[in-house]
Amino acid sequence: MPHLFEVHVPIGELILRGTLMYWFLFLIFRFVVRRDVGSVAIADVLLLVVIADAAQNAMAGGYDTVSEGALLVATIVGWNYLLDWASYRFTLVRRFAEPPPLPLVWRGRVLHRNLRREYLSMQELQSKLREHGVEELSEVKAAYMEPDGAVSVILVKDQRRA
Repeated sequence: MPHLFEVHVPIGELILRGTLMYWFLFLIFRFVVRRDVGSVAIADVLLLVVIADAAQNAMAGGYDTVSEGALLVATIVGWNYLLDWASYRFTLVRRFAEPPPLPLVWRGRVLHRNLRREYLSMQELQSKLREHGVEELSEVKAAYMEPDGAVSVILVKDQRRA
């Protein structure tokens, strides 16, 4: 078991690989992949997972050069950008890439089937409704789980202004 703690790659190379990949990923996420933190779609989560794997291989030496890892990451980001662009331009691609909003409440009635589908408890739904200032379900015309996981609420009528 002593080989478990051996270092097979020179420490300077490990530091250089980590530094180069860190700054390459930082620049990509700062200037190319510009998403609001609160609006993470499924494709974005997939992108992060795949980039993490590619970057790990480049940093750990799974590839022969850092350039190979950077090229792989750039290719993955390119595909993500292309999918975002195509989703914006073409309805068919958008329907494939983004789930439609899921109704959770309709005319004051909870749609329990859709709550179960998303593993959302009644307590969690009530918490989301309270964040929108809703005290009673009868105030809700509709509530939806959006593609990014946020809950949007449409009130029957804003009686507080009356």
